Amino acid sequence: MSKTTKSTLNRALDINQNPQIYGAFAEIGAGQEVARFFFQAGQASATIAKTMSAYDMVYSDEIYGKEPNGRYVCESRLNKMLDKEYSLLIRRLDATRGKTSTFFAYANTVTTGGQTKRVCHGWMGVRFQIKPGGEFNDIIMHVRMLDKYRLQQQETLGVLGVNLVYTGFFAHAKADSFIENLTENIKLGQVVIDVIKTSGPDLAHLNNHLLNLELVRKGLAESVLFSSKKEIQFISDAIYNKPLIIQRGSFKPITNTQIDILNKGQDQFKKDFKSESKQAKVILELTMQNLNSKGQMQEQDFLDRVSSLCDLGYDVLVSNFFLFYKLKNSLRQYTQSPIVFLISAAHLEKVFEEKYYEDLEGGILEGLGKLLDNKTNLYIYPHKTEKSCTTAAVYRPTGEMQNIYSYFMSKKFIVDVAGCDQIEEFIHSDDIQKLIKKGDKTWEKMVPTIIKDQIKKDKLFRFL
Repeated sequence: MSKTTKSTLNRALDINQNPQIYGAFAEIGAGQEVARFFFQAGQASATIAKTMSAYDMVYSDEIYGKEPNGRYVCESRLNKMLDKEYSLLIRRLDATRGKTSTFFAYANTVTTGGQTKRVCHGWMGVRFQIKPGGEFNDIIMHVRMLDKYRLQQQETLGVLGVNLVYTGFFAHAKADSFIENLTENIKLGQVVIDVIKTSGPDLAHLNNHLLNLELVRKGLAESVLFSSKKEIQFISDAIYNKPLIIQRGSFKPITNTQIDILNKGQDQFKKDFKSESKQAKVILELTMQNLNSKGQMQEQDFLDRVSSLCDLGYDVLVSNFFLFYKLKNSLRQYTQSPIVFLISAAHLEKVFEEKYYEDLEGGILEGLGKLLDNKTNLYIYPHKTEKSCTTAAVYRPTGEMQNIYSYFMSKKFIVDVAGCDQIEEFIHSDDIQKLIKKGDKTWEKMVPTIIKDQIKKDKLFRFL
């Protein structure tokens, strides 16, 4: 993922040879690998105050307390470990070493898997000082190991743990190389890092939204989820077994049409899945393709869009998935409840275009089969212009796809959420941009009031 400059052992040795750095390692479950690198590198006595493994659950509970949800591989457990181990360091060693040492506590809670158990994930983090007596900083992340065998997974964990400590002390200053340092000596396809969070005075220059976006851009994460409060969410916890209503768009800016699509989609969901509608989670999705401009990531544009959508009360998903079936397969790791995708009738042509499924052995039949089923539907909003109006009922794909399309319609896997007489003319985000650039104020009535005020006040999206 980056050009290797130092081996993992050399990184550990750099830490061991720094007389200021001193701390503790606490590793729960299968993650007993990080401290090993520091011992193997040599001179570990200059760095390690304590290493421990609370492998037994009773011992772990005695040290860190019980988890209300009964889970040990979770963010709350990691935070308890960091709190406990760091406070012990300060209490026991500050009087004797506090003026010359920068203390740290590394912790992880991990489960690995073999050929029969493929769930292999964990939380890891480091709490550290940059200067003696200074306030502490935190870097925590959730990882999934993708190697086939347990020993490979454990080795990857060890490398990541060393990188985490090394980055905290030696590579935290530059935001543009932060992720590269965390993944030094890791090959693409070995690990997924789907959450990263930083905090503390010495990491204030790092934007957690942009760091997580960088994970998606680099292919280290499939997606990242932001809550309506603009917090980074662990997607597994956020959507676990919840019904999902998802609308994809550029949202630059979101328009009144897109709000109407959401409203009518939710109304249809209540009809189709009445018993599950109260638990349904509405998510607005942006793809990385929508966030790239001429191959370059526009960071402020991304922050503006996420902020404006969250202010409307929606969760925002940024994904690497251009095709819906791939997004659906990813989400099915976390929920078996109904999932519906809200799209304009104008986009049906792309869904049924064979070229997008050429990489599949079964072609478009395989792709559509992976997308649509009794609990995964396409909800279609009419595309109405001054001259015409297209709905799912009147749309017809070309050639051989007509019979396939008719089948999905008959199974109600593809459903119209409104008729042409129930909607206004379709307003695209591009339409808003053009009106703003022309100085035509009619755009102000085409977006939600909150968005209008934000655009005018903060000059969002570089339109003004």
